[in-house]
Amino acid sequence: MKVLDKLASSDFAPHLNQTFRIQLEGIEPIDLELVSVAEASSASQPKARHPFSLQFLGPVSSQYLLQHTYGLEHKEMGVLELFIVPLGLEEGRMRYEAIFT
Repeated sequence: MKVLDKLASSDFAPHLNQTFRIQLEGIEPIDLELVSVAEASSASQPKARHPFSLQFLGPVSSQYLLQHTYGLEHKEMGVLELFIVPLGLEEGRMRYEAIFT
């Protein structure tokens, strides 16, 4: 598992439009597509990580993930424990966001 405080937006950018899988007990895996990696402007300290956000689209479904920490598995990045927040529907797919500060 990756240490989240060491990750930067540049770690995720090469994986844009790729699948991150959530495995929950008792249901089929849920695939989220990474659709946005965005740097936030900040007046942070020079050695601090620049804040950034990730946005994912879930599958077309009438059931959605709740705001919670989930293990998102990627074939190259491994398992990342991310706190994601549902933002709203987009063409039948829920948009989720994870923010790194």
